[in-house]
Amino acid sequence: MTKSVGLVLSLVLLFAPLAAHGEELTLARCLALARAQNPSLQAAALAPQLAAERGQEARSAYRPRVDLQAGYTWQQAPQAVVFGGLTQQTQDQNYRHLSLGVDQLLYDFGRTSGRVAAADAAAQAASFGYAGNQQDIFLQTVAAYYGVLTADHLLQAAGEELTQTEAHRKDAEALFAEGVVTRNDVLQAQVRLAASQQLQLARGGELENAWLRLNYLTERAPEARGELQPEAGSALPTLPAAEAVAKRPELAAQRQAVIAAQEQVRQAAGEFWPELYAHLGADYVENSYVKESTIYAATFGLRGNLYDGGASSARLREARQSLDLQRRRLADLEQQAILDYRSAGNDARVAARRIEVAQTAIAQAEENLRINQDRYREQVGTATEVLDAQTLLTQTRTDLARAQFDYQVAMARVQRAAGSL
Repeated sequence: MTKSVGLVLSLVLLFAPLAAHGEELTLARCLALARAQNPSLQAAALAPQLAAERGQEARSAYRPRVDLQAGYTWQQAPQAVVFGGLTQQTQDQNYRHLSLGVDQLLYDFGRTSGRVAAADAAAQAASFGYAGNQQDIFLQTVAAYYGVLTADHLLQAAGEELTQTEAHRKDAEALFAEGVVTRNDVLQAQVRLAASQQLQLARGGELENAWLRLNYLTERAPEARGELQPEAGSALPTLPAAEAVAKRPELAAQRQAVIAAQEQVRQAAGEFWPELYAHLGADYVENSYVKESTIYAATFGLRGNLYDGGASSARLREARQSLDLQRRRLADLEQQAILDYRSAGNDARVAARRIEVAQTAIAQAEENLRINQDRYREQVGTATEVLDAQTLLTQTRTDLARAQFDYQVAMARVQRAAGSL
């Protein structure tokens, strides 16, 4: 049997004894529940939707703008003109009026197209950002899932220690009754028994907290329990780190942030140029003194700012600096992703080795306890040696459980670093 196959089997066998009442909960099932129900993900899912609405808002500049204005005006006196010393009224003192205008942008040298492209890139970044949040929740769910399995195994180890310590107490009391050991052995056994009971209570609390954490991440009722099924460990990927993390959602989101910053530069640069527009209007003013109360007009025009106190120049400099910032962030994120990937892979390899060492140590610790128990019963060993052997066995079982947990979480971290969890 190869080492990798042996490792996978040991991981499955280690957590196989977990028996919890309720539905069967595989890791895949928990991840599906987290994807569908996790409250943090439900909130994060709104970000791409909001970004998409901003894109629609930016696109509205390509469509005509229609404005309507209506009202009734009361004047102190009507407008009038003077001809040759005579005053002639030219409008009614009070009048109704209505104005309908349609404006269409024709060209603005990249301002609108840059705004739209930046909004689209921001929407893409938000989608990738949500995928990154989902990967984080998945990693937390994996850790919580194996946290339950580990806590259950530690509780079993504490229970086994309690059973062994109780048996030793009985041995000590029997030998004390026969007069072959001192009362100190009995007291020592009773104190160690109390410590084992404390350990079992603590492990039980850890298991309860582990279930609460898993249930929170999967949006299950706090009191819900299930029968967990350990997953076989996968092999470490062999791709180079830079290639392995290339599709990480955070990197994709940051690349879109760079594109958005580039488009914002184009948008800011366009503010130095005028815009071409078209206007259609219909203006009605109630006036019994004129022949045409409604004026229809069409305008093709050019409008632009001549001076704004340096605001446009400041926005352009800000946009260029923002672009440089986003590029630097992308370079930093790429290095962080590679670091995460390599660190997680190293932790997985170390944990795999720890599992092998702990498995050997458990067999040795069990034999050590058996020998010391026999020696104590035969009065050639001490009670301290027995209790130390029991503690050593519990510690090796704890080390094995924690190594297994570290291995599974490290493997999940490898997948998380690559964005494929």
